[in-house]
Formats: sequence, structure tokens, C-alpha cells
Amino acid sequence: MPVFAHEVRPAYLELRESPAGELDVLWKTPMMGEMRLALAPVLSGVTEEIMPMATRHTGNAAVQTWRLRLTEPLRGRSLHIDGLSATMTDTLVRIEFGDGSTWTARLTPQAPELTIPERPGGGTVALTYFSLGVEHILSGIDHLLFVLALFLIARGARRIVMTVTAFTVAHSITLALATLGFVHMPSRPVEAVIALSIVFVAAEIIHARRGIEGLTARAPWIVAFTFGLLHGFGFAGALAEIGLPEGQIPLALFFFNVGVEAGQLLFVAAVVAFFALARRIPLKPPRWAGLVPPYAIGSIAMFWVIQRVAAF
Repeated sequence: MPVFAHEVRPAYLELRESPAGELDVLWKTPMMGEMRLALAPVLSGVTEEIMPMATRHTGNAAVQTWRLRLTEPLRGRSLHIDGLSATMTDTLVRIEFGDGSTWTARLTPQAPELTIPERPGGGTVALTYFSLGVEHILSGIDHLLFVLALFLIARGARRIVMTVTAFTVAHSITLALATLGFVHMPSRPVEAVIALSIVFVAAEIIHARRGIEGLTARAPWIVAFTFGLLHGFGFAGALAEIGLPEGQIPLALFFFNVGVEAGQLLFVAAVVAFFALARRIPLKPPRWAGLVPPYAIGSIAMFWVIQRVAAF
């Protein structure tokens, strides 16, 4: 089957060991149309297949399940994801051992192999989902453009803090509610409205530059909170693609959200540093220069709106 090596959604591997020495395998790989990432988990040592592989499609992923019999303990074996080094995606691995203990790890194109530890250490779920949260927000250009647009219209440190805090609180609420299954929103309309929210704020910046203050200029935290609820559904969709470890969902959700906030703060700090350095440059920009950022942000976001609506 064709491969799309630039895919960034992670693959997911779950291994469940029974006390009798059998191993249930669940392998989920991203799909785009009929194309699927050509990845395969390879476990060292001798195994015997006792249930053939069954494959089903979920629309955006291929889910394969099969069962093996282990002729030697699972702990201490090496696990390799064949083909991972040729992609841009990661693989999240969750192992449930026969004694009931669990272990979560992450394989990357730079490190596609690991050794299953004899005694799994604590904190692996927290660290894994924290790093996934940081990477998701820093690679989510639409979310970052929204934060940048809010930064441009929220004048003063106090307003910026209030605005970023409102955005954080809002998307944390809907991220938790959607991930825990209390509410559900279809992903494609949500992604289109997220892009539209960026267009709205960009238009508000242009109006403010021309002396017409709208709601966003007067109370940016209100707009940040309102649209932040939608962005939370976007984060929840990404987390659903990654998958959550059974029995540790609250922990994984919490640290994914913490990672998102950490990445967001890193971005805000970088923007603050950029503008601080720009003010030190002894050049007076033309009056129209202030309109370039909002027009650029709005144009990119409008392209996303059209693209995402067309994908309905």
C-alpha cells in the first residue's frame, strides 16, 4: 500500500500480556484516504502466532489486532518499529504486563527501537504525554496564529496575561470534557471554525489600527475565552488521534494539557522577546507596516477556512 512519509500523526502500539504467556497486540497506523503508513512492530525473541491478524479501518487509521504466544518473558526484549526512521511521525507504545503493571514509551524516527525494562519506572506516562502536548501546540500553526493575533491586539502586559489565561482556561475545559466523553463535536466543522476565529481576530486588529475598536480590542479576554472553547475541541481531536492509556486517562490528559500550556508559554515568551528586540532597532517603519501582520495572518487563515470547508 502507498506510503505518505510526511504524516505527523502518531502510530499507537498496545501490548497486553496475559499470565498464561499470551500477548494481545493492537497496532494503529494513520491513514490518508487509501494510503497507510508502511510501519510494522518487530519484537525480538521467539513468538508463535495463535490468532491471525484482523484489520479494520476507522476512517483515518488502520487498526490491526492479533495474538501471540510468548516462549520467553516479555521484559528485557527489544521492540523495533520497522520503517519509522523514514517518516516524520512517532509511535506511542503502551505495555500491560501479566502482573498488572503498565509501561508507556515513545519511539521516534531518530530512536525507533527500545528495550522493554525489567522493572518499569514511574512517571513515564506523565513525561510522554507532557512532551506530546508541547510538540502538538508548537506544531499547531493555527493555534499559534490565534495566540499571536490575540497578542497583537491585547495592549499592555496585564491585558496579555488576562487574555492568555482566558484562552488557557477555556480550551482546558473543552479538552477535558471532550476527552472524557461528556461532549462531542465533529472534527471537520471545528477545524474550519478555528480557522475562522483567526480571520475574525485578524480583522479586529485591522479595524483597531484604523481607530475602530471592536470587542476584541476592548476586551480581548472575552474573545479569547469564547474561541478558546473551540480550540479545546481541536486539542481533544489531536489527543484522540494519539490515544490514551487505559487506567491512566486522567494522568495522561492532565500532563498533555500541561504540555500544551508549556508550549504556549514558550511561544508567547518568544514573541515578547522578538518585539523587545525589534524596538531596539533604530528604524522607523512606515505607517502601513502595522497592517502587514494582521493581513498575513488573516490571509493564511482564510485559506484554511476554504480548504477545510471544501473537505466536508
